[in-house]
Amino acid sequence: MSINDTPQIGPVIQRERKARHLTLEQLASRSGVSKSMLSQIERSEANPTFAVLWSLTQALKIDFTDLIAGGVAHRQANPIELVSVAHTPEIKSPEGAWKLRILSPPALAGRMEWYEVEITPRGKLESAPHAPGTFEHLTAWSEGLVVETEQGTQELSSGETARYRADVVHQITNTGTQAARALMVVLYE
Repeated sequence: MSINDTPQIGPVIQRERKARHLTLEQLASRSGVSKSMLSQIERSEANPTFAVLWSLTQALKIDFTDLIAGGVAHRQANPIELVSVAHTPEIKSPEGAWKLRILSPPALAGRMEWYEVEITPRGKLESAPHAPGTFEHLTAWSEGLVVETEQGTQELSSGETARYRADVVHQITNTGTQAARALMVVLYE
């Protein structure tokens, strides 16, 4: 393969799906990728997005880098799934005020999600309302965090958990002079 060739991922996806004795329907259900899109990817007729590839690698329990390289190193099944730091997705604010590390599996997105939150000194994580019935649970791992919604304001000490409606405008502020960290769990109804 030359440097300008794109990786042939369709055959790898198909081989890994069949090695796990999965039908297209079963992989579609596990990954959230439609059966027709999966079929097109396997036949190299579609150019999937990063998000689609990520969902497929998570559903098949293969490393993204192995997929791109065109081959998957077969490992013995492990009853404990391990996600390395390098494979943990992050979301960062454009101005660098906060960072979210996505700790929950992609299959739970939109139902239950959890994040490691880090906010710079005097930084603020502002959020528009989520879907109706959504709640956030924020457990402070350090001092200086303040949760504010249109319904009130609450300071947190290290180890404390704030539970609040997230279907309204809300924000988390670090009033401290050092980076603040927390665990955030988001529950959707």
